[in-house]
Amino acid sequence: MSRLRVIAGKYRSRQVCSLRGLDVRPTTDRLRETLFNVLAPVVEDSVFLDLYAGTGAVGIEALSRGARMVYFVEASRKAAEVIRQNLRSLKIEEDYEVLEREADAALRLLDSRAVSCDVCFLDPPYRMEHAYACVLDFLSEPRLLKPSSVVVAEHGKHFDPGGKFGMLERYRELRQGDAVLSFYQLR
Repeated sequence: MSRLRVIAGKYRSRQVCSLRGLDVRPTTDRLRETLFNVLAPVVEDSVFLDLYAGTGAVGIEALSRGARMVYFVEASRKAAEVIRQNLRSLKIEEDYEVLEREADAALRLLDSRAVSCDVCFLDPPYRMEHAYACVLDFLSEPRLLKPSSVVVAEHGKHFDPGGKFGMLERYRELRQGDAVLSFYQLR
């Protein structure tokens, strides 16, 4: 197990665990800092969806910065347990739900509950290129999103998930090392 740190907010500088392997490629501290610098105006009091959550570092960062509710979606039982362990180690007992299921099933479940998110972050294993289109297509139907919602896809620099999915359109890209953050909104 390796360690990551919470960048800012209530849990600043606290450590969270990460599993090696298992297709878990945690978003680096530097990239997470860049992500949350851009998202700063919308994170506080938000409903945040962390798809392919892995270690939960992104969703935990959102909670640390004042998100009202975070849904961690992770299909791997081992990774979901690491998320729960990280939440326990930080003594976070509320304002989150860990959905141990595939992203498409979790999106349907959240839709059936009429959940509306302010921020949706997706970071599937890079080899799962098809997952980007599946999730972005689903989100292009404004069921889980508000007009002001932001969707962020982390992906490798040699892969472009696409610029437009129905009403969902990319408006910004940030490149950092081998990773890219693509930002989308309903247009």
